[in-house]
Amino acid sequence: MTIRTILVDDEPLAIQGLELRLQAHEDVEIIEKCSNGREAIRAIKTHKPDLVFLDIQMPGFDGFSVVQGLMEVEPPLFVFVTAYSDHALRAFEAQAIDYLMKPVDESRLADTLDRIRQRLSEKRGVEEVEKLKEVLAEVAPEAAADMADGSAGGDAMAANRFEKLINIKDRGQIFRVDVDTIERIDAAGDYMCIYTGDNTLILRETMKDLEKRLDPRRFQRVHRSTIVNLDLVKQVKPHTNGECFLVLNSGANVKVSRSYRDVVARFVH
Repeated sequence: MTIRTILVDDEPLAIQGLELRLQAHEDVEIIEKCSNGREAIRAIKTHKPDLVFLDIQMPGFDGFSVVQGLMEVEPPLFVFVTAYSDHALRAFEAQAIDYLMKPVDESRLADTLDRIRQRLSEKRGVEEVEKLKEVLAEVAPEAAADMADGSAGGDAMAANRFEKLINIKDRGQIFRVDVDTIERIDAAGDYMCIYTGDNTLILRETMKDLEKRLDPRRFQRVHRSTIVNLDLVKQVKPHTNGECFLVLNSGANVKVSRSYRDVVARFVH
């Protein structure tokens, strides 16, 4: 997941310092740098970033004015960056994710980015599921018609029962894998091939046992020997004989057999 980011500060050295600290986070892509509030509003409306690091005290439009100037569009996530601590309360009232003091502390920045990743993951998951739901309604209308709306509270409680990290011993090392990054799982006897965005790991465990550890509203079998993370599906392509293919974020195509298509549709909500 790439975090498309805009930096806004009227002090060039402040932008350079923040840019330098962000280099340690490979998923952060700086797509624009702005030196005042008017530039920031224009850039945000044009580029629609995920995240904006925003100075508060700037000539003309200050940071709060930038936030107000974006009320008519879906705003990005904001992190206020300032040399003054007396704006903290107002920053959080403006729905900022965080409030960082200059010079930005690297560990504090890392904590902030962890929260941002979580928020973006939740947001993108909802968006992708809604898109997938619409497409499935076209390719499998009979299954989509049976989808029931679950309660948000029940969903949240259920999600907490399942593992967030899985330890995988592979090639003499132990990898702690965030389940959010698992794209698909292929069975090979009593071994599982775990595919993440940039790695493939081998886990000695049966698919039946592994399924019990994963949230079934996100991880579903689409074939007798394949589990897919529905949050990482970007496209559904109809195929012949009532089958279809799921196109994953990595570009991989996974075939959904007829016997599992209704199962996939029922859990996309």
